[in-house]
Amino acid sequence: MKIAVLRPQVPFARGGVEIFTDRLVHELRARGHDADLVSVPFKWYPGTRLLTQAFLWRLLDLDEADGRRIDVVVATKFPSYLVRHSDKRVWLVHQFRQAYELDGTELGQFGDSAEDRAIRRKVQALDRVALGEATRLFAVSGNVAGRLQASTGLAAEVLPHPPQALEFHCDEYGDFVLSVNRLDRAKRIDLLLEAAALDPRLEVVIAGEGPDRGRLEQIARDRGLDGRARFAGRVSEQELADLYARCLAVYYAPLDEDYGMVPLEAFLSQKPVLTTTDAGGPLEVVTDGTTGMVVTPEAGELARAAGWLREHREDAATFGRAGHAVAAGVTWDRAVGRLLA
Repeated sequence: MKIAVLRPQVPFARGGVEIFTDRLVHELRARGHDADLVSVPFKWYPGTRLLTQAFLWRLLDLDEADGRRIDVVVATKFPSYLVRHSDKRVWLVHQFRQAYELDGTELGQFGDSAEDRAIRRKVQALDRVALGEATRLFAVSGNVAGRLQASTGLAAEVLPHPPQALEFHCDEYGDFVLSVNRLDRAKRIDLLLEAAALDPRLEVVIAGEGPDRGRLEQIARDRGLDGRARFAGRVSEQELADLYARCLAVYYAPLDEDYGMVPLEAFLSQKPVLTTTDAGGPLEVVTDGTTGMVVTPEAGELARAAGWLREHREDAATFGRAGHAVAAGVTWDRAVGRLLA
């Protein structure tokens, strides 16, 4: 089949959605399909820009390309699913969350003006129409499916996808906790730094780039974490696999995350995951005392959990091996088979 995978793209930014969609195209091609990525630059501010972006996708003609029919389009997140097609399958990463559960929080976008309220309502109305057009509707996690059901009344099949393909292995259960994430306030990497400030034996390595890096580095300086908090920046795939292989555990506790590939990457490296009770999607695979530790989102509790793993490395290894069994069951064969069934 000729398949177009659709992805909005913030120029110069690369994260989980980019990794996922690139890999999906690769996996489709490996199975004999003629697959390609269709992307449109995405800008979500000011609020009116959202509607412009939505209509850009709505106006795209993806019925055919170069005289050949496109059999299937696979949309992933707002506003790519606004596209029109007779066989539009949506593998939903997330809606525009600022128009839903993040509205009115510090991570929201819309104010109280009549214009902002009207734009928010319009985004919600567009979602109901466009997602309702899908011939198949999947969500990357139960958390995303639950939000969709609550906001639109539409039911999605839960279809997780594997993480990126690294040379996963385990060398040791070392002395540092690893954070792998875009440096963004919603990822709550500051919580890990505050935990390190409470435990003078806790060392952390933070891999990733993003707009919150300056603030996080300032927190590390203010808390006297020089030498115990290392900002590795954007690392190569080999470097990332090496960090996973050597760390004690992996910290991953964004606020109400959609899905998150990091826990599965940690598991494939046989490492336990430290997360929080309000992390959302990660809680579908991270079970307290089985594949990691789940604590309240407080620095003291996180420091206590990291310290416990440091003193009980055999248990950390047991949690990691249990996680490996979970991650091994999430395969591209299963995911692509369901997507195209």
